[in-house]
Amino acid sequence: MAALEHNLVFQSLSSSPNARLLRGAELGDELAAALWSNHHDARDYQGPSHHTLSCYLAGGTGTFRRERPGAKGAPDKLCVLPAGHESSWVINGDIRLAHLYVSPERFAASAVALLDREPRELQLRESTFLEDPQLAGQFRHLVTLDWDEPGERLLTSSLAHAMIDHVLLTQVGQRQGLKLKGGLAPHLRRRLVEYIEQHLDQPLALGELAQLAALSEYHFARMFSTSFGLPPHRYVLQRRLRRARELLLHSGMPLGEIALACGFASASHFSNRFRQAFGAAPGLLRAARPS
Repeated sequence: MAALEHNLVFQSLSSSPNARLLRGAELGDELAAALWSNHHDARDYQGPSHHTLSCYLAGGTGTFRRERPGAKGAPDKLCVLPAGHESSWVINGDIRLAHLYVSPERFAASAVALLDREPRELQLRESTFLEDPQLAGQFRHLVTLDWDEPGERLLTSSLAHAMIDHVLLTQVGQRQGLKLKGGLAPHLRRRLVEYIEQHLDQPLALGELAQLAALSEYHFARMFSTSFGLPPHRYVLQRRLRRARELLLHSGMPLGEIALACGFASASHFSNRFRQAFGAAPGLLRAARPS
């Protein structure tokens, strides 16, 4: 996740003359936490790029959403604010609250790991002043930890992940009206192409590529084939061979070095694959290139 200062909800509170940041830290794995106090304020959140989980630790009985003035906060009340949501808040009196910020990519990866579901099918439900004693207790535990202490980092991270898993099991529903086309989103296709091109000299595992897209291996392989017209292993082999062909035609590198630079275990393995793809041995192609 981007640094806290680029987080829209964090920015909004930081810009308030009445809100005070008591603590804030990046927790790793695209997670961040903040502890706030505020009083007699009004805040608007317009389409943040991240999910925010919020827990009132003290006060908040005069806090409400402008569009829902009849519902008021209280200690241990929780709010789930999905990425892209819009909300306007009025804070009367004093409040102390904790936030856990979660990138959509981290949330999607957790959905795959916990539920083995296609993340695009799922929707994080927006909730205001939710009562969930387990999640509230996890928030209260979180704020007792030293987020900047390396010795507590694993405990802090584990607790944050447990909170995400709890929200996945209790606050996620099927996205309504969604028609999946089956392929990968354009930004994921670009990310995968760039990653594959940068790592053609290395072994590439299906799980490694699936993790980039925050998908299970099964869903990733199916969606990759739809997007690229080839299964992942055949696409990567095609890119290795085309890179090798370019090096044969436009460089003086020895065949063995070209094989290694394109991710083949040996020159003989490279030669066999190249001959199958192009109908000629690598040495013959190089010999036939214009001088």
